[in-house]
Amino acid sequence: MFEIDVNGFDFGGFFDVELAIKNLPFVLGGLPMTIAVSFVGMAIGLILGLFLSLGRRSDNRLLRWPSRLYISFMRGTPILVFLFILYSGLPVVGIELNAYTAAIIGFGLNSAAYIAEINRASLNSVPSGQWESAKALGFTYWRTLRTIILPQATRIALPPLTNVFLDIVKATSLAAVITVPELFQKAQIVGGRTFDPMTMYVLIALIYWPLCIVISAFQEKLEKRFSRYVN
Repeated sequence: MFEIDVNGFDFGGFFDVELAIKNLPFVLGGLPMTIAVSFVGMAIGLILGLFLSLGRRSDNRLLRWPSRLYISFMRGTPILVFLFILYSGLPVVGIELNAYTAAIIGFGLNSAAYIAEINRASLNSVPSGQWESAKALGFTYWRTLRTIILPQATRIALPPLTNVFLDIVKATSLAAVITVPELFQKAQIVGGRTFDPMTMYVLIALIYWPLCIVISAFQEKLEKRFSRYVN
């Protein structure tokens, strides 16, 4: 057993309120970049993830197996390693990406694998009889997917998709290692300059927390909106 002595704990040494307030505007200067990387990365993930899920469900091996391989690779590769590959590795073969581009591509390609599996499960949850009924009515595959299947699958996929977005928002802090000027990178600059990184780490946590609360509240509103069409 180990013991923790809190009698001599100095809160002021752990979190300097005055320092945090003084540097809050500078740190918040990275918020637009955090939001931009999150939204653009998620948009790429949603588009690519849809087609990956369709490929994963396809009877055509030329579509199914590459999709499965991609999903397996991305889910089994740390996003931090992938960011370094895009930003520092590609220049070796003559392809140079700026930090922002590398970040949105990295988060987009990585999140697409998780989104694809969410979409696949959601599409599979829609009764197969609806596909058959649409086919009997003369609907094409894409029309059936767009007008009948996707609206139902979206309602089912919404909560886990929001969780993926929350993960992207928090994971954008990793983009600091490739010099993207987002929230965490700004906090690191202040921490290095003031020799008080702990205050900046706590401040960053206090910024991410309400940001994620807002996203979760928006998710609840969307769920209520989609639930109107149930039954």
